[in-house]
Amino acid sequence: MIVWLNGTHGAGKTTTGPLVQRLLPDSRVFDAEKVGETLMDIRPGLPETDNFQHWPPWRTLVVETARRVLDYTGGTLVVPMTVLVEEYWREISAGLARHGIPVHHFVLHADQETLRGRIEGDTVMGPSAFRLAHLRPYAEASRTWLHAEAEVIDTTHLTPAQAASRIVTSVKS
Repeated sequence: MIVWLNGTHGAGKTTTGPLVQRLLPDSRVFDAEKVGETLMDIRPGLPETDNFQHWPPWRTLVVETARRVLDYTGGTLVVPMTVLVEEYWREISAGLARHGIPVHHFVLHADQETLRGRIEGDTVMGPSAFRLAHLRPYAEASRTWLHAEAEVIDTTHLTPAQAASRIVTSVKS
C-alpha cells in the first residue's frame, strides 16, 4: 500500500514521513521529488516549466516507480509529496489503482499564518519565495477538491510525532 502525505510546503510532510515509516512495519519512504530531479537533469532539457509535475512523464514515472518498488519489496511506501493539481492527483491515483495498489491519502494542513511562519523560519532550507508562492494554490486546492479527497491532519498545533501517530492509527484501523 501507499501512504501519501500531501499538503503544501511547511505542513510537515518531509519531517513526518520518516516518522510514519518508523511506526509502520515493512515500510519505506519514497521521495517522488527525486523522479522530478532526474527529469530536470535530462540534456537537452525537457520543455520549459516552473514545476516538473507539469511534465506528463513525472506522473507516469511516479506510478511506475512505486509499483516496481512495491513489487520488489512488498510492504508500504510512504510518499511525502505535494500534488495540488486535481488532474495530476487523479492521474496518479488512477494509475496506482490500475495496479491494485491501495492508497491512504492524507493532507497535512496548517493555517496560512502557521505555514508562512514555518517557511520563513526554516533553519534548514531557509526562507523560500518558491515555497511561499505555493500557499495560495494550496488554499485554492484545499477549498475546491483536496480536502474532500483525503483525510486531513491539522498540524497547526501538532508535533510531527503526533501527526505521524494519527496517520498510522488511521492506516491501521
